[in-house]
Amino acid sequence: MGKGNAISNFFSNITEPRDSNKRHKLIDLITVALCAVICGADTFEEIEEFGHTKKAWFETFLDLPHGIPSHDTFARVFARMDPKEFQKAFLGWVESIRSATKGIVAIDGKTVCRSRTRQTSPIHMVSAWASEHRMVLGQVKTNAKSNEITAIPELLALLALEGCVVTIDVMGCQKAIAEKIIDKGADYVLGLKGNQGTLHEEVELYFEDGLASKFKDIPHEYHETVDGDHGRTRRYWTTSADWLPDKGCGNSFPPSS
Repeated sequence: MGKGNAISNFFSNITEPRDSNKRHKLIDLITVALCAVICGADTFEEIEEFGHTKKAWFETFLDLPHGIPSHDTFARVFARMDPKEFQKAFLGWVESIRSATKGIVAIDGKTVCRSRTRQTSPIHMVSAWASEHRMVLGQVKTNAKSNEITAIPELLALLALEGCVVTIDVMGCQKAIAEKIIDKGADYVLGLKGNQGTLHEEVELYFEDGLASKFKDIPHEYHETVDGDHGRTRRYWTTSADWLPDKGCGNSFPPSS
């Protein structure tokens, strides 16, 4: 990693959440935690353990005046940190270390396990996953799965997507979301079901006719996969959708490449 994308370049301006008498530098805490989580740490105890395991390496570029912080220290500091400040710094750092993404960016919503309490609803996160780089590019928290429609444009605004193909399930099949993706210089693949009534019906009829004629005289591509665990075969036919406007539907969606 070069000097231009060092963690300190992006996280050094985060507001210090602690009072005086600090034993550990904030940038040291953040750096150890980020490296630990990237390598699979899920808890503050595991972050501390990772820090001790890699202490000699960390000492080559961090001060660590009092060694590796305890897991309690990690927990207290991150609990007090401004999450929006951290997210902004994290996204900037991620953008600096990844090469230009030309592959798939999958946007999906998940409910965080064990996030429901007696007083609060479960936490729902909408995330952008870069398939080629196998990393999360950004996340936005929502109050419920039904709020994904408003959270997705907010997440898209945070990301550099030029040259990517953005995939979203049925919840994201909205004109405004498609337009946002095109505005970011990307293409899109959106799930289509009954939430786009006429459009869904026309596409369904088109493929029924195509299958009946074995796609004779219809330009198309065919792809087949076999599920290794169950031996299930999946067959895919893809074709251009440039005929949709002639059917009086689909023309409200901006064209994708």
